[in-house]
Amino acid sequence: MAQLHSIHELDPMLRPVIESSLGPSSSYPLVESRYQFLATALELGLPVPKTERVKSAEDLVAWHAETARAAVLKVDGESGGNGVRIAHSLEESVAAWRELHVPYGWATAWKRLLIDRDPLALWFRQNRHGRDVTVQEFITGRPANSMLVCWRGELLSIISVIVVAAEGQTGAATIVRVIQNEQMKKAAEMLVTRLDLSGFYGLDFVIDSATDVPYLIEINPRCTQLGHIELPNEGCLAGILSAVLRGDARPEVRNPIPSSTIALFPQALIAGETCRRHVEASYHDLPSDWPRRRWASRLYHAFNPPDHAEPILFEDVDANAIENPL
Repeated sequence: MAQLHSIHELDPMLRPVIESSLGPSSSYPLVESRYQFLATALELGLPVPKTERVKSAEDLVAWHAETARAAVLKVDGESGGNGVRIAHSLEESVAAWRELHVPYGWATAWKRLLIDRDPLALWFRQNRHGRDVTVQEFITGRPANSMLVCWRGELLSIISVIVVAAEGQTGAATIVRVIQNEQMKKAAEMLVTRLDLSGFYGLDFVIDSATDVPYLIEINPRCTQLGHIELPNEGCLAGILSAVLRGDARPEVRNPIPSSTIALFPQALIAGETCRRHVEASYHDLPSDWPRRRWASRLYHAFNPPDHAEPILFEDVDANAIENPL
């Protein structure tokens, strides 16, 4: 959505159609900034970890002196754990801040475009200077997230999942399991109403291991990997919004996935032996054109083997899960 926000600023003629699609322009800075978004969530009374902007190393000195030894540093505009670092000391925090507040280079941008198929890679490299870095209180717990679809300040539908396996402590989820969590749903409803949102958004949470409270940690103003998946009794989020725009009734569920656990692309393809059995027991969400696309990725990684973080398993997966419907 960042490109649409920029177009809205540059072209007055397109502002009405963009605001009709995404919501009022007053919400754009809030969904682009982790700090401003969480400040809004805190005003609504939602559980959020303490979060501060980091403008200099002195800010981190004050943070570690007043808050906690462990901290999570994040830079706006990244996803999949690329812009997240966990620090266990002031020295680690300062090193992470110096790394994150410098934009990535053109070589990385071209790699993201050609190999990762990120169509916005070059645009982000050229336009994302001076991104905010924040430091966040570390919540001991388990990651979870929701993808939601909304229209003119009303939540139309939501899919919430808890992470079963992930690529390391800050990496992307490899396997997720569909859940029903009323606190996560309530947070989505309150934020959609407050910001008068339209379209697709993702909310990231950490479920506190001591209290089971889902702490909201950020918003992703874009489609996530759950929007096209059709669930029993729910359908898919893309189909629901399409029906609303056409003025049709909510679409029938025709081809629901056969499992409550989902192995995500492309992480599941490169999962090591630790996760292999769990991937095989889950519904594997592969794009239909993957056989035609994978040669470029294989060629690139033949010369540049990816760094695989040690996978983290948060729970065991029933080996027969793929046989059992939700």
